[in-house]
Parts: sequence; C-alpha cells; structure tokens
Amino acid sequence: MPAPPSPPRRTLPIILLDGLVAAARAVRRAAAGRRDGSRLAYVAIVAALGVLLATAYSIVTVLRTPERLTPVAVGPGGSVPATGPVATGTPEDHPAPTVAHPRTSVPPVTTAAPAVPAPPATRPSAGAPPGTTTPAPPPPVPLGAAFAVEDNALLSYGAAVTIDNPGTAPAPTWTLVVVLPRDSLRVTSVTGARATGDGATWTFVPEEDAAGVPGHGTVRVTFRVNGAALSATPTACTIDGAACTGVPG
Repeated sequence: MPAPPSPPRRTLPIILLDGLVAAARAVRRAAAGRRDGSRLAYVAIVAALGVLLATAYSIVTVLRTPERLTPVAVGPGGSVPATGPVATGTPEDHPAPTVAHPRTSVPPVTTAAPAVPAPPATRPSAGAPPGTTTPAPPPPVPLGAAFAVEDNALLSYGAAVTIDNPGTAPAPTWTLVVVLPRDSLRVTSVTGARATGDGATWTFVPEEDAAGVPGHGTVRVTFRVNGAALSATPTACTIDGAACTGVPG
C-alpha cells in the first residue's frame, strides 16, 4: 500500500500570514462581543493590527530578497565607486596603468657676467701727503763733452774729456768715441772709464762700479796717446753720438 503523501512544507512567510489572519479574526470576534466597549479601545486594536501587518510585510520582503541586506561600501567622497569587470589572466597580459605626473617648470639658468677687476690704485710714495701721487721723473737730457790736451811731450801727450750732464736726472750710462788719425797710435793710462780699440777708433764706457753721470754733474776721463800732439790729436770725438767740443779742426 503506497504511503500517504506528505503535507506541503510551510514556509515562514505562510506561517506569518496564517498568524496574521488568525489574529485579525480574534480581534473581530472581540470587537463583535463587546459592542458596549469604548471606541478608543477599538481604535487601539486596529492600530496594533496595522503595525503587526507592516512588520509581517517587511519580514516577508526581506526573506524574498536577501541580497538587499548586503552592505555597500561608500568611498570618502560620499559616492559609490563604480565596479568594473574583473580582469582575468596573468599580470603580463594587462599593462600597468600610466600615471601622469604634473609638468614642473625649470627656472632659466642665468650666467653671471665675470667681474671686471678695478684698476690698481696708484699708491703715494712714503712721506707724501694723502691724496697725492709721485710725479714721474723728467726724461734724461743729452750729455755734452769737451776734449782738451793737458800734457804734451815729445813723443806722446795726455788728453782729458769732461762729460757734462745739464739735466736733473742722472745718466747711468754713456758712450764716448775718440777717432785718432792713424791706426798705429795707441791709447794707454785710461782713468774714469774702460777703453777698447778697433784700429784708429777708441770707445770709452763707464766702469762697472761707476754710478754714471749725476744730474748737473760731470765725469772726467783721461788717457795718454803715444804720438806727438801736432800729428796725433783726434780727428773726431762724440758722446752718445753728439760731437765733443775742443777737437782741433
């Protein structure tokens, strides 16, 4: 003999609806049995019944759509972030997102011009008052020379050349040139200078330890020629290229 079919399973919403219907019937019977009751009690019962119906409806709705209870995360800005499709595969299949960096402006490079050194200031000499400079020394003045025969002998004579500096600045060097009439004549006993001969031309220069010709001063050069004065006197005499005085014509 087949087993009797099992009654259908009652779900929670059906049980709640059955309870609500039974409660409504009980309220109706109570209201019908108490016709003498106050109207205020009746209103309270109806209100309680409405609350019970609303609660039952909410429970039934939640049970039918449980996905509505899933919490939704809200971002800091108050908006729901959009959910895109989930990427599948390996990281190599999806390129990394490109992040745009703000472009920063580079200040122009300025090259400072090199400083031009100031010209050196002229220092005043020691002992000079402040604010004054030492004047430049005057240029040297051309020297002069005078030839004279001082000691005349039978076969030789002595001669002297006086070199004169008419300027105020000293003359540290000079050149005296004496030309004799013959190459065979010799110059000896020189004082006040150094002499070198080249044939008949003899050149005299200051000695190594000589101080030159001072300003407004003189230097005396003496020498002896081995020949008679009548035929052995110089034919030319110059000091720094200028002719000497006192040379016989």
